[in-house]
Parts: sequence; structure tokens; C-alpha cells
Amino acid sequence: MQRRSFLKAASAMLPAASLKTFALEQAAQPASEIHVVGSGQDRFGASHSLGFSSILFKVATRDTNGGLFVVEHENLIKGGPPVHLHLHQEEWFYVMEGSVLFQVGDERKLLHAGESVLGPRMIPHGFSGVGEKPGRMLIAFTPAGKMEEFFRAIAIPNGPAMDAEVFSRYDMQYVGPPIKV
Repeated sequence: MQRRSFLKAASAMLPAASLKTFALEQAAQPASEIHVVGSGQDRFGASHSLGFSSILFKVATRDTNGGLFVVEHENLIKGGPPVHLHLHQEEWFYVMEGSVLFQVGDERKLLHAGESVLGPRMIPHGFSGVGEKPGRMLIAFTPAGKMEEFFRAIAIPNGPAMDAEVFSRYDMQYVGPPIKV
């Protein structure tokens, strides 16, 4: 039976509320494959440069049906992304090495290895590596939204500038320049 025929038959047999529940359950099914991504490795065997760090994809959007996207920043030096906000994602930062200065809303916090902070949706935030030793951190976005697409578009040699137009294209809002250390 073709998918379209199956859906028509199912919708005829099930009340509308049950069909909606069925569709939501299907969308929430966990990924069927396990992917081990080693230390210093990218989920797809690539490395993506942002200028102020390199990023490795650890959990791809498709691995969680859009529920989560995780990247690792390596060699995070002074500098960082422009202060921005996400329209639909929470962004969680976990510092693994070094020190990273964060701005979330109007507050600035210096985080060290083992510390984390949340950048809630619709709250401006940014970060920069500080100190002598480059930083290393994990960043998780939930739901994943267009974040993987964003990094694939900008983290390439001579990629587009992180400006208001590019941010808007990926459901973010440019707020201002990177935070100053």
C-alpha cells in the first residue's frame, strides 16, 4: 500500500484527534542508529572554521528528528559571534577547557572548565574566549531548528559575514557586535 493510500485509509478509520496523536508520535520516534563520535572528531568527518574557533558537529539535527543539535568548539580564542538571539532555540553552553566570557541579557559571567550557562530563546547572548589557553566547549541547541544549516553556510573558507541578513535567514536576530573582552 502506498503511503498516501495508507494515510487516507487511516484518516477514515481514526477520529481527527487520534490521527494527530499518531502523526506526533511518528515525528517523535528516536533515531534508529547509534553514532559514536570520538574525541576530536566530527560526526561527518569534517571540521568547520569560524575564525575564532573550529567547530565539530557532535549530534546532527537528523539524529534527533530536529530535537537537538550539538557542536564542540575547539581552539576558542579571543573573539566570538556577534551578540544575537534565537527566535526558537535555547542555547546551552558547557565549558570543557579554558575560560570563556559570556554575556546573557545584560549580565556578563566568566566561566571556567566544568561550568555551564543557558542562553534562553529571545534573550541576547554572545561569548568570547579569554586567557592564555584556548577554550573548548560544547554548545547544544534545542530544538535544532536551522542551526546546523547556519553553521554549514558560514563555517567555510570565505563564508558569509555573520550579519543581520544572515542571522535572519536562520531564525536569529543580530543584536550587536561581538562582546569585547
